[in-house]
Amino acid sequence: MIQIFGVPLQALLGQLLLGLVNGSFYAMLSLGLAVIFGLLNVINFAHGALYMLGAFFAWMGMQYLGLNYWVMLILAPLAVGIVGIVIERLLLRHLYKLDHLYGLLLTFGLTLLIEGLLRSVYGVSGQSYSTPEILRGATNLGFMILPNYRAWVVVASLVVCFATWFVIERTRLGSLLRAATENPKLVEAFGINVPLMVTLTYGFGVALAGFAGVLAAPVLQVSPLMGSNLIIVVFAVVVIGGMGSIMGSILTGLGLGIVEGLTKVFWPEASSTVVFIIMAIVLLLRPAGLFGKEK
Repeated sequence: MIQIFGVPLQALLGQLLLGLVNGSFYAMLSLGLAVIFGLLNVINFAHGALYMLGAFFAWMGMQYLGLNYWVMLILAPLAVGIVGIVIERLLLRHLYKLDHLYGLLLTFGLTLLIEGLLRSVYGVSGQSYSTPEILRGATNLGFMILPNYRAWVVVASLVVCFATWFVIERTRLGSLLRAATENPKLVEAFGINVPLMVTLTYGFGVALAGFAGVLAAPVLQVSPLMGSNLIIVVFAVVVIGGMGSIMGSILTGLGLGIVEGLTKVFWPEASSTVVFIIMAIVLLLRPAGLFGKEK
């Protein structure tokens, strides 16, 4: 049996795959945070709760309406996006000119509210969500067994992440979004409805979290606590990549997921803290983050 530093190759590749799956979730969630912060200048602490809400919407669709995974992969992110639009229209838009702390406190309060409501109804034990039939089982690659659903999670996450980057960085719509954040009065002079654009941007950012929640539902137990367990790590990913950096969030999320997976092989005790150790080092050497712009 082939071994690398005393670790069987199959076990090492398995952990790399697990790290890549976790990195896909990190990338998609940090991407949504980066979109919201980069374009709206809001630190959205409710992102983890909205990710959890996406998973719950998928479970509710299956449990109460009999809707399958593929239908909910579209409807659940849309529903989370609508929730985000309501939050932005009623609450967040009044805080844009204030210090970041106010938005952070508001979204933290929303997190407690959403989690508390679902805990009171469903408890904290978690609900199971079945893997779609077409993605069940695994594929033997010769050197490892690849679970089909986890491969789908990686592919779907990469497609959504890089499509989002392309729209924001390489299209006219993305140019308008970036211009609206820097000089809204000038953009409005060209007949663009900037408040509506801001609202839809926030809705899209949280819809990404909802999409990640649906992808996570068959992998994890659908629980009111699933977002709070992940959001701290995702914030660390955003800080390492650079606040507001779209590509930085994607690459850093994927990279840190792989680093975390390798750490579980070679130094298991440090696997839960390696991301924060890297964050501390990056902040010491480059406070703006790896891909952030120095002011």
